[in-house]
Amino acid sequence: MQKFSIILPVRNGGNYLKACINSILSQTFVDFNLIVLDNASTDGSLEWVQSINDARIMIYPSSESLSIEKNWARIVEVPKNEFMTCIGHDDIFLPGYLEEMNRLILQYPDASLYQTHFSYINADGEIIRSCLPSAELQYPKDFLGHILSNSIDVNGTGFMTRSRDFERIGGIPAYPNLLFADFVLWMELTRINYLATSPKNCFSYRLHQSMTTTSTDEKFQSAFELFVNYLYSLKQADPKLNDVIQNDAGTILVFYCKSFSHRLLRTKIKLRENLTVKVWANKCDQFANLLIENNKLNPSSSFSVQLAQAIDSTALTRTLFLTFKKIYSKPIL
Repeated sequence: MQKFSIILPVRNGGNYLKACINSILSQTFVDFNLIVLDNASTDGSLEWVQSINDARIMIYPSSESLSIEKNWARIVEVPKNEFMTCIGHDDIFLPGYLEEMNRLILQYPDASLYQTHFSYINADGEIIRSCLPSAELQYPKDFLGHILSNSIDVNGTGFMTRSRDFERIGGIPAYPNLLFADFVLWMELTRINYLATSPKNCFSYRLHQSMTTTSTDEKFQSAFELFVNYLYSLKQADPKLNDVIQNDAGTILVFYCKSFSHRLLRTKIKLRENLTVKVWANKCDQFANLLIENNKLNPSSSFSVQLAQAIDSTALTRTLFLTFKKIYSKPIL
């Protein structure tokens, strides 16, 4: 049995898929297999993968088009080696990724989640920035604090865990468009024991329009509400995590109250699925009351959210704002 399984869910991966798979097959540590979960691709992706003559590649095609949630849910079902990682079809592993993961596992055999540092790249493969630095070891309360304070970069690519642990927690949560699902996945895996991170930069995560940007307003709100309810369940389950949520939840609530309010302003009212800035801001206040005991924080009270509510209150001010944004694209709130 090989040591690692690299799992690649894909639909219409095109040239990005070719670069991704070539980076996987170029690993200096060769004790792995590659599991491709093709989601009814129509651009020749499946046929191209089938043409590769490499016994390490296992293909699981879908006979019908699946949602992103259902395709990634198949990860739990397929046979895997002892350790597993996932990769997006447009991301790239550097040649020493698996070798560094193997070293990290040998150094910290009791860890339940492993990661290396990485770079964000653009559509052309050019480096945009490095990820935020992470401590070598993080226990659940440390990791949760970083999530809530937006001081860590978490993605669905490049993490490593034991397959049995991944299956034990049920895999990636089926949040709408997998928004916030990576936070929950990493948190649940870290809670088993701890997260170990290598300072070496071993993969590249490609930034396009994110799911946060392209998802419908209703899906974003639903996913965030699920995430808030998950945080509430952590409060109930662990006093140490409750303390972290008490201290740090306000940061993430204020951040998303502002950012989603501004996103709503940039969306025509008929495309918002009955959402308004005021409705969203009031929800964020409710989230704060749920998570923070004796709460005195009202995310809706920040100046930029108040201004967004004022702009959103009439058809005229909404139209004027959208017209202005066509001329001036920089943030103004």
